[in-house]
Amino acid sequence: MKQEVTVELSGGKSITFETGRIAKQAHGSVLAKNGDNYVLATATANSDPREGIDFFPLTVDYREYTYAGGRIPGGFIKREGRPSEREVLTSRLIDRPVRPLFAEGFKCETQVIAMVQSADSENDPDIIGINAASAALHVSDIPFLGPIGAVRVGLKDGQFIVNPSYEESKEGLLRLVVAGTKDGIVMIEAGASEVQEDTIVDAIEFAHTEIKKICAAIEELREKAGKPKRAVTPPEFDQKYYDDLKKKVGAELTDALNTEKYPKLESYAKVKEIKTKLKEGIDKEDTEALSKLSHYYETLRERIFREAVTEQRRRPDGRAFNQVRPIWIEVGVLPRAHGSAIFTRGETQALVTTTLGTGEDMQRVEQFEGETKKRFMLHYNFPPFSVGEVAFLRGPGRREIGHGMLAERSILGVLPNDTDWPYAMRVVSDILESNGSSSMATVCGASLSLYDAGVPLKSHVAGVAMGLVKEGDKYAILTDIAGAEDHYGDMDFKVAGTSEGITALQMDIKVTGITSAIMREAMAQAKEGRLFILGKMNEVINEPRTKISEYAPRFYTLTIPTDKIKDLIGPGGKVIRGIVEATGVKIDVEDSGKVNIASSDAANAQKALQMIGEITATAEVGKTYLGKVVRLADFGAFVEILPGTDGLLHISEVAEHRIKDIRDELKEDDQILVKVLAVEGNRIRLSRKAILKEQRAKMEGGSGEAPAAAEGSAPAPAGGSMTFEGGHEGGDEPDDSQTAVGAVNTSGVEHHHDRPDRGGRGGDRGGRRHHGGGGGGGRGRGGDRGGRGGGRGGRGGGDGRGNR
Repeated sequence: MKQEVTVELSGGKSITFETGRIAKQAHGSVLAKNGDNYVLATATANSDPREGIDFFPLTVDYREYTYAGGRIPGGFIKREGRPSEREVLTSRLIDRPVRPLFAEGFKCETQVIAMVQSADSENDPDIIGINAASAALHVSDIPFLGPIGAVRVGLKDGQFIVNPSYEESKEGLLRLVVAGTKDGIVMIEAGASEVQEDTIVDAIEFAHTEIKKICAAIEELREKAGKPKRAVTPPEFDQKYYDDLKKKVGAELTDALNTEKYPKLESYAKVKEIKTKLKEGIDKEDTEALSKLSHYYETLRERIFREAVTEQRRRPDGRAFNQVRPIWIEVGVLPRAHGSAIFTRGETQALVTTTLGTGEDMQRVEQFEGETKKRFMLHYNFPPFSVGEVAFLRGPGRREIGHGMLAERSILGVLPNDTDWPYAMRVVSDILESNGSSSMATVCGASLSLYDAGVPLKSHVAGVAMGLVKEGDKYAILTDIAGAEDHYGDMDFKVAGTSEGITALQMDIKVTGITSAIMREAMAQAKEGRLFILGKMNEVINEPRTKISEYAPRFYTLTIPTDKIKDLIGPGGKVIRGIVEATGVKIDVEDSGKVNIASSDAANAQKALQMIGEITATAEVGKTYLGKVVRLADFGAFVEILPGTDGLLHISEVAEHRIKDIRDELKEDDQILVKVLAVEGNRIRLSRKAILKEQRAKMEGGSGEAPAAAEGSAPAPAGGSMTFEGGHEGGDEPDDSQTAVGAVNTSGVEHHHDRPDRGGRGGDRGGRRHHGGGGGGGRGRGGDRGGRGGGRGGRGGGDGRGNR
C-alpha cells in the first residue's frame, strides 16, 4: 500500500518520500521527490552471509539516465554506458555515510541503487539520491542503524541556503554537502571560495538542524511502512584469546609499529613477520583458526595504536600532534611538460604535471541542465608500485576519481577567469610513493605545477589531512596523518585552501560525540598546518612564471564582423578546415566574432591570421586593392577585391580616356589595382582611373623612380607583404622590390593579398590593347607591360608604359 511523508525545510524547500507503489520486490524501495526531481532508491540484501570475508560487502550505484531530463545520449551509441565521473562521485556520496551504519557482524551481500527518473533544470538530484537511499534502507528488513539525512548548503550575501539551485550554487561562495544522523554528522564534502573556518562550522551546524528534520520524516515513513529488521548476532569477543595474544607478541608488535624507528615498508615487513611466526603454530587446513588469528591480530594492532595516542600521547612516528612531516619540493622537473612539480611530504610523493590546451581540448560534459564545457581537469593516478605492490593497471577506480575531484575542487576557486586566461588546463597527479594523504599532496603539487606553467592563480593552494582518535572523553587531533593514523582513526578530515581561507573540505566521521568545539579545534589546527605547508611552497616558487613553456600553444586573437563568420566557417566547415590543415593551428570562433588562434609556431599563427584576414576583410573607402575581374558588362566590370566581395568598376572609371567598349581594356581574370570610392550597403564603387592619375602625377613629379604603393593602402606587417615588380619606364631593367599591400578590415587586423599580377608585381594589369607609343622601345615593367618595338597594339605616340 502506498505511504507518503513530506518534510519542509528552510527557505520553502521540501522533500517527499513515497513507498509501497513501485519496485515492491526490492527489500526496500523509496521514491523521493523534490520539485520535478524524482529519484528511486532500492535496497536489497542476500539472505545468507558471504563466507570467508572480513569486511561488509556493500555496493552502491547511482545512475542518471538522460530520459530523466528529456534528452537522448550524444555520440554513436544511444544508450548509457559505464558510469560517468559525476555518477561515480555521487555513488561515493551515498556510500560513505551509510557504510558505517550497518549492524556489526552483518556480512550479507548488500546493494543500494539510486536511479534518477526525472530531473529538472534547477535543482541537483544528487542530494535527493542520498536521502532516498537512506529511506530505502530504513524501511527495509536490512539491519541498517540509520536513518541519515543529507543537505547541500550554499552561502550568498551572508545567508545560508539549504539545497540551493544550480544558479544559487554558481553565485554562492560555498557548496557544502553534509550527511548525518539525528545525533551527529557522519560526512562532509565541500568546495568554497576562500571561506573562513568559523563560517564552515556555522554552516555544518545549520545543516544538522535540517538533517534532523529529514531523519524524523524517514522515521515516520518507517512507522507507516517499515519491515521488521533481520536479527544479527554480533560476534563475541574472546577476551582470553586476546589477552594471551597480547602477552605473547604485544611488546614485539609495539616495537614493529614504531615508524620513527623503522620506515614504513620495514615496519610493515616486521608486522607481517610476527604474524607469520604465529601462523606456524596453526594447522594450514584449520581456516577457522587462521581467520580468528587474523581478526585478533588486527584488533591488537589497532588497540596498540589507539592506546599510544590517547594514553601515552605519542604518535607512531614520534611527531607532535600538530607537526607536519619533512617536505621537499622541486619544480620544472620535466622539460617538455608545460609545467611540472614533485611534492614530497614524509613518505608520500606526487609528480604533478600541467598541460595547456585550447578550446578544442575542453571536456564536453552532458548534464541535465544541458551540455557544458569543462576547461580545468585534474586527474589522479595511484599506481601499485607507490605502496610496493603488484597489480594490473586498469582504468581509474572510484577512489582515484574521488581523490582527483577533491583536488580539482581545491584549485577551482583560485583559477583565473576564461577572459584573462583562455587556455584549457589538464593537471595529472601520479603518486610515486604513498603513506598518508596522497590527495592533499596532489593539491600542493597541482598548485606548484600550475605556477610553473605560468597559470596566473590567485594564490597558492595547500592541503593537509587531519585525524582524530577519541576514547571516551579523551581525544587527540592529529595533523598530517600517515597510513596507520588514517586507517585506525575515528575521523578522516582533509582540508585545502589558501592563506585567506578554505577552498575544499572532505570529512568522514566514524564515531559519535564529535562536538562543535572539537570541530573548531580541528579546523584551527588544520589552518596552522596549511599555512606551514604554504610557506614551504612559497620558498620554492612564490608567483606564477611570467613566460609559458615554448612547447605550449600561444593564443592570437582578432575580431571579425559577425556577418563574416559564415564566410570563415564555409559550407560544412570547409574553409576553416582548410586553414587548419594548411597551418596546423587550432581555431575557435565565438558568436561575438572573436576568433582565437592557438599555435606553438608563431609563423604558422601569423599565416593563419593572414588567411582569416583575407577571408573576412571588408572594403574601406579610400583603400587600394589588387582585384580580379570576374565579370564584364556593357556598363563596366565587376572586380573581386576580397574573397567573396565584388565591386563595380564603371566604364567611366576604367581609364583616363573615354572608352567605347569595356572589352577593349579588360578581360575576365585580369588582375588590376582599384580604389574604393564608396560603400553603399552591399554596393561598392571602384575606380581604376584614380590609380592611373596618381601614378601619372608621381611620374610627372620628375623623380624618375618607380612609384610607391598607392596612397591610402595599409602598412604590411613583417613577413606578410608581397613584393611586386614595379613602375619603370621602358629601357633599363627595373628594380623589382616595390611593395604593394592589402587592406585593413574593420577590426584593425591587417590582411595581405599574395596575388602577383601577370604584368609584373605591384602594378596594374589592364586590357590587351596597350596605350603606348609607336616609338617607345623596351619592355615596360612596373605593372604595365609596355610595347616592344613600337608598341604592341599601340595607338599613338606614347612611352611604352601601356596598361596590360
